[in-house]
Formats: sequence, C-alpha cells, structure tokens
Amino acid sequence: MTEDLVPSLGRWRLWNQFALRGPGFPADGVLRLSPPGLAEAADKFDPDSPLSGPEWDGFTEELSAAAVDTAHILQDIARTPAFRQALAWQNRPVLRTGIAPFLRWRPGIDPRSSMPRQREELVAHYWQRFCVKNDTIGFFGPVGWGRWDGSVPGAAVDTGTGLIADSRVYWASWGIDALAKILDADPELRGWIAPRRVPFVVVDGDQVRVPGRRPTTVSAAQAAVLTRCDGVRPAHAVAADLPDTDVPGILTDLVSRRWVTWRLEVPAGTHPERALRAWTEQVGDPGPRRRALAALDLLEAGRAKVAAADEESELIAAMEELERDFTRLTDTAAVREKSASTAPCRALVYSDTRRSATARLGPAVLDALAPLRLLMDSAGWLTARLAATVAAGIRPVHARLAASGPVDLASFWFACLPVLHGTARTAADDLQREFAARWQRVLDVPEGARRVSVRTADIKAAVSHEFTGGGGWTAARYLSPDIMVAADGPEAAARGDLTLVLGELHLAANTLGASLFTHQHPDIRELLALTDRDHPAPRLLPLIPKEHRARLSARVRQTLVRPEDYQVALTDFTADPARQRAVHSADAVVQERDGELLVLLPDGAEFPVADVFSHVLTTLSMDLFRLLTPAPHTPRVTLDRMVVARETWRLSAAGVDFADDKDEARRFVRARQWRARQGLPRFVFVVSPTESRPFYVDFDSPVYVTILAKALRRLARKDPHGTATFTEMLPTPEQTWLTDDEGRRYTSELRFVAFDTQET
Repeated sequence: MTEDLVPSLGRWRLWNQFALRGPGFPADGVLRLSPPGLAEAADKFDPDSPLSGPEWDGFTEELSAAAVDTAHILQDIARTPAFRQALAWQNRPVLRTGIAPFLRWRPGIDPRSSMPRQREELVAHYWQRFCVKNDTIGFFGPVGWGRWDGSVPGAAVDTGTGLIADSRVYWASWGIDALAKILDADPELRGWIAPRRVPFVVVDGDQVRVPGRRPTTVSAAQAAVLTRCDGVRPAHAVAADLPDTDVPGILTDLVSRRWVTWRLEVPAGTHPERALRAWTEQVGDPGPRRRALAALDLLEAGRAKVAAADEESELIAAMEELERDFTRLTDTAAVREKSASTAPCRALVYSDTRRSATARLGPAVLDALAPLRLLMDSAGWLTARLAATVAAGIRPVHARLAASGPVDLASFWFACLPVLHGTARTAADDLQREFAARWQRVLDVPEGARRVSVRTADIKAAVSHEFTGGGGWTAARYLSPDIMVAADGPEAAARGDLTLVLGELHLAANTLGASLFTHQHPDIRELLALTDRDHPAPRLLPLIPKEHRARLSARVRQTLVRPEDYQVALTDFTADPARQRAVHSADAVVQERDGELLVLLPDGAEFPVADVFSHVLTTLSMDLFRLLTPAPHTPRVTLDRMVVARETWRLSAAGVDFADDKDEARRFVRARQWRARQGLPRFVFVVSPTESRPFYVDFDSPVYVTILAKALRRLARKDPHGTATFTEMLPTPEQTWLTDDEGRRYTSELRFVAFDTQET
C-alpha cells in the first residue's frame, strides 16, 4: 500500500508503520518444561479416588523421573549464554546467588531439597518471561517494525539476519543526575550554573505571586535578579549584568523562598549524558571544566565497555567496573532499591535493541481489523465523556479566580488539583462501569456463555447509538491498539488464514512516540513525518517529571516533539531551558471565550485548556477500556475475525486444595483436577495482587503448577478474600507466526497507532 493509501477504519486513520513486539527467545522454549505423557498419566486418576496404591506408586515414580529430566533441562537453560546474559541485565546477583549453586547441584544424585526446587522455579520463572511475554527491553525483548503492503495477502515476515539488527546501551537519567549533583557541589562550577525561576512563580514588576499565597513585594534588585533567572544565563552572567548588586546573596535568598532553583539540572531525554557534556563544555574556567569532563568521560568509557561486551563474563565485569567508578565519583549506590516511588529503571544503564525481522501486513489483516473501528469509536466516547466531566469541574474554578482579575495558568492549575485528583478519579471509575454496561447491552452476552461470536454488521447501529462523540483533548485523538495474530504457522498467516486477538487498547496516547520505540526505529524522521500529517499545526504539550513510579522513565518519555510544538512547565521544568517554545505556567493566561477555556501563551498562541491537563487525563483514561464487567467468569468474545475479549476467570485463592499440598505428585494431579472443574485451558496468564507482573502457567508442567501454587498461597495469606485472575493464552505457543532466519517461532504482538481524523 502506498503512502496515499494509508489504511483507515472509519474516521480512524492508521499509521502506515507499526511496531512488532516480541521476546528474544522462541515460544516453544516453555514447552520443554512439560514432560511428555505426564499430564495424560495424571488425568487417569479419578477425582473421588484416593491417591494411593500400586498405580499411584507407579505414577509418583514417573513424576520423579520426569522431575530429574526437567531439572537437567532447566540446568541446560541456565547454562545458555543468551539466558545468562539476559539475567545479567535483569537481575545480575541472581547469577551468583541462584544460578551458580543450581548448576553445582546434581539432579538424580543429590537430594532434591527445598533450595534446589526454589532454584528450579527461579529459572522457570525467568524462562517464561523470556519466551512468551511480549516485553520490550534488551535483546530478550527487541523492538521490531513493520509496514502495510498490498502485495502480501496476510501477515508476512522478512526475517533479516540473526535476531538483532542494532543494539544500544543508554543511561538511566538518575545516574547522570547523580553525577550532575556532584558537579553542582563544586564551588568553582557554581557560577557557571544558570539559576531558574520556578515555573509557577509569577513576577509582575515588584510583585511576586505564588499560587495560594498573597503577593510579596520585593526590592528592585531582587526583581532584577529574579527576571534574569531564565535557566540559560549562568550566575556569573547575571552578576555581570548587575555589577552593583549582591547577586549571590540575592540568589541564595530566592532559593530559600523557593522561587528559584540554582542547581545543575539535566533536561529530560534519552541521552542525558549529551546534555551534561554540552553544559560542561561551556564552562569557561579550564580547571573545573577538565575535572567535570574527566568524570563524565570515565563513566562514558564504562558505558562503552558494557555496550561492547559480547559474553556474560565480559558484561558482568564491565557492569561492575562501571558501578565501582560511579559509586566512587558520586558516593551513590549504583543500583536503586525497589520501592513504590522508584521508577522502573533501577540500574545505571539499560539496553534496547532493534529486531532484524520486519513484518508486512496486507488486505486480509486490514479486513480482520474492521471490528476495531467500533471499539475505537466507543473509546472516543470514553475520552470525550471524561473530558466533559473535567471541564464541568474546572469552569467554576476559573470563574472564582477570574472574579479577582486575570487568571495565570499556574494559579489555575493548582486550584484545579482537587478536581483532577478527586472528582475526576471518581468520575473515571463511574465511566468505566457505564462503558462496560453499554457494551453489555450491545453484545447481549448470555449468562454462563464461554464463547460469544458476533457479526459487526449486526451491532454497528447499536454501537453508534450507545457511543456518540469523541476526542476531548488533542492527545485523545490517538489510540494505540495491541493486536496479536493467531495462525497455524507463518505460511497460514501469510495466506491470510488467521485470527486477530486484541491485547490492549491504549487510550489517548501515541505509545509509539515513546523513546523505547522511536530510538529503535531505522529513521525517526519517518515517525515525525507521520506526526506532521496528524498535526499540521503546533501542539501544546505539558512538561512532566523525569521519573515517577512505574509510569514514567526515560524509556517511555514521548520523543515525537517537534520544534514548532509548545511545551508548558506546570510544576517541573524538564525541557532544555534554551528551547524557544518552552513556557512557564506563570507566564500563560487562562481566558474564557464563547464558553470555552483557552490558554494564551506569551507570544499570542492559543490552545484549549484541556491540552494542559492532557497527561493527567491520559493517565486517568489509560485503564478505562474494558468491554466486560469483571465477574467470576467472562467469556471469549469474537467480532467477525477478531477476539476482542479473551476468556477470563477471577478465582479465590483461599481454599484451592492443591496450593497447600506439599507432595509434588499430589499437587500436580489435584491442580489438573481443579483446572478441569474450573474449565481452564492448558495455557493461561495469571495476575495476582501479590505478584509484580503477570506470569504464564502451563498445567501440563509440574514446575509451573508449583509456581502457581506458591503464588496462590502468598495471596491467601495476605488476603483471605483475594482473587487471582486467569486469562486464556491466545495465541498459544503453537499459534505463532513470527520467525527468525533459522525458522524459530516467537510470540508477538503488533502495536498500531490510530488517529481520529474527525475534528471535535
């Protein structure tokens, strides 16, 4: 398909490029941990019969032999260089504390006590993640790319050579920030650091206003210094401008009032080391400049060694050397402790890679995607309703502030926080319930059904009736669906003999704009050109913190920001201060015009006020898309050739009989009987409140059954009423189509971008 034939689904225009996500280890790797014939042998025992007698003794011997074989397989996995290198990136201490002693253990000779079993489970746990989880990180979760192409009927793979086409090692922003903090403490560098006015501090002549406080009158000298604190002019330049003023003393006072920050701050970005180097090179004093560059050069050399390491031992040695140098230079721990406030990247550096394989999609896939149009129309209703709710809440706030005069954006933002973090959150929960109820009316899912198949032609009118409207804010014109392809191999997928499976539908975000995707694209200019097509005019984008819990890190930061786009700092100024269109919230004004609230920027540009709240609104909406109301069981729902909801069970962890069984053979048999009673398939993904992420379970595999049993025990101990969610694995390992140049098959998903061409 050519550029002028970009696929569209109604009002939703798809980008002609998409991301191809998948692990770096073949899918059949997990099947190695399912002993042949063991599941069939276990199913011969009647649920009402006692597990004893000669036949039972024979089965326990068979399971014991299988356990030895599985232990050898797990040791083979643990010896695999690629697996060990992946662990070195993910959790390096495990190689010493868990893997090394596991490999010294002799299955079938040494006792199979508690510790060897725990180490078996450790390897199996990482193995399932590396084989069947479509994560995106490092060579064990490389980013692939694809395009629409009318010359292929279905989904075709161009394997390329090897697994990886390109690999890069990046700094976690916190590591460079730690070095910046040390440089900031150098008295000889102090004068070269540019003080910066806090974004929400309003300066109006000799009046300084902070939201929520009365104006403060300052002296002419203080006002002169404060107006020059633009984050660009170093302190020595401010002093040169004001030769008769005690600039250092005034700056110290302004910092103590929290009106100014005077510290070395590195702008947010994928390459923070480049920004720090650029600042260091402009230091005019040769001595401190050389010291600062030497420190940065040392760490950069360490990162280069990590990037160049080809083997596990080299990688570990390079990482340890880098961490030693970092700790010596910064007096900071080289690995951050995991906590609720820690962003995802805890190590100093991380690796992202680009997959050699690329994909092409043809008309059969576009045809199978047709139901996505109805889903996206309903998602547009969600974001529009959320935006309307927030708008209704913030209008009275503006009216109250406007009664006293012009309303600066900073004051408006702080005054709106109770709405954004209070009533808006409640409204979002209510909207989610209403959304699912409307879809229940559309789908009319029968009670107790396991499979529901619906023709989109039969529900199109009902969807239009239930879900009208769309948009709400500029970012809400983007949706990012995750779609999986289920086929009986690559040949069937290429013919178009396939079924599509909806993974997630990410609302109000172009997720392909995240750094982890854009910096693994062969030419980021192509993605910027697609952005230009969607947004010919400038956008207003709020500046967000560098990191915050699980949602924000350098890897997920939006990078498709063009020079013509405006960025507004509400509380955190994380852009380059020299950027022409980076605006302080204190310098923008909020006005009402024709019933709409607009933001007026200092250069006269105007934008809907909702765009200022876009990050909060997107955060509120990102988890709202749920077609079915949660219940103990919800069916698989298929629209035409697309599964839009996988079969799901929400089951109590308490009272699951096999979970507490200490005997491995009895636990395995009872788990299979429990699974049969619940109607669960062989392959599932499990989400539990006590586990950090979803995990794969194969009920034909004793080791994965044991991992499940332990997770259920943990949940039951923590919360006797707690439930775990089981979702059918679809596609299964046998239904994969993504291959490499050696014919090995991988699980995968396609990340699309859809843009709403309908103006709101």
